[in-house]
Amino acid sequence: MMKHVGLRAFFPVALLGAAIACAPPSGGGLTQRLSVATGGTGGVYYPFGGGVAQVISDHVEGVEATAEVTAGTVDNLKFLANHGADLAFALADSLDDAAAGRGVFADFGVVPARAIAVLYDNLNQLVTLEGKGIETVADLRDRVVSTGAPGSGTEITAVRVLEAAGLNASTDIRQQSLGVSESVDALKDDKIDAFFWSGGIPTGAVLDLASTPGRTVKLVSNTDTLPLLREDHGAVYHSVTIPSITYPGMAADADVIGVANVLVAHEEMSEDLAYRITQALFEHHDQLGAVHAEAAKLTLESAVQGSTVPFHEGAIRYYREQNVWRD
Repeated sequence: MMKHVGLRAFFPVALLGAAIACAPPSGGGLTQRLSVATGGTGGVYYPFGGGVAQVISDHVEGVEATAEVTAGTVDNLKFLANHGADLAFALADSLDDAAAGRGVFADFGVVPARAIAVLYDNLNQLVTLEGKGIETVADLRDRVVSTGAPGSGTEITAVRVLEAAGLNASTDIRQQSLGVSESVDALKDDKIDAFFWSGGIPTGAVLDLASTPGRTVKLVSNTDTLPLLREDHGAVYHSVTIPSITYPGMAADADVIGVANVLVAHEEMSEDLAYRITQALFEHHDQLGAVHAEAAKLTLESAVQGSTVPFHEGAIRYYREQNVWRD
């Protein structure tokens, strides 16, 4: 598996940015700068996070936010814990582990994250090509498979799905650890047989694959693993159908594992700032929704359902004002 090197390299700049972000705006016009940890450029986190950053910059007075490219959920939560990011996108299953300091966070420790909003469902997409002979997760045995970038939520969910299908990621497949864009390139070049990707739909990189001449994309249903996933890891997982119209060339709908995405902040973010960020996201939802189809799905009602960590008091204050918060 590839070694993760991005975290240490990121911190000197990130910690400086966090120090600036923690300084309150003054009457002299000092701008408070926020970093939004998102994901790779081929997924949904990055454009969605860019939209979040733009809405904050445009409509939260005295604040300027920037979306940062990252490996994904696990790194995002570590950045958040170390004040290398102020807001982060995170998969609810990894977020649950982070809040308890277990799994990949066992050595790192508890991440003091608080939810701002539940955004949309990430779908565990097992992507291959027609003609590869892969019909189920179990068919991945002895195949070359990318399980996602190191430090990503995709990797955690993929390994769990494989285990629920009776496969060990280290011994039963020839494992590669690639981001979604790299996975698409590798599948195009027949260097891998399939890849896992946890993301919203449509995912830009998968659309690119589906639009490649001579290649017919196939999404493999994986909900046969759902009972064991829920038995081992709780009700954070559920079933979602990806319609065949999602990607060109799909021959049939695919039933896949879904898990919520949550926008989180550090518990030490001020109540006022968390309130103003939450307010901006909903009062300027049209601007946010124009960024990506998944962003357009955000509603007040869905935003308060599905987080595996407590909500920030500032967000709760806004949701109470909108009569959608239920203690």
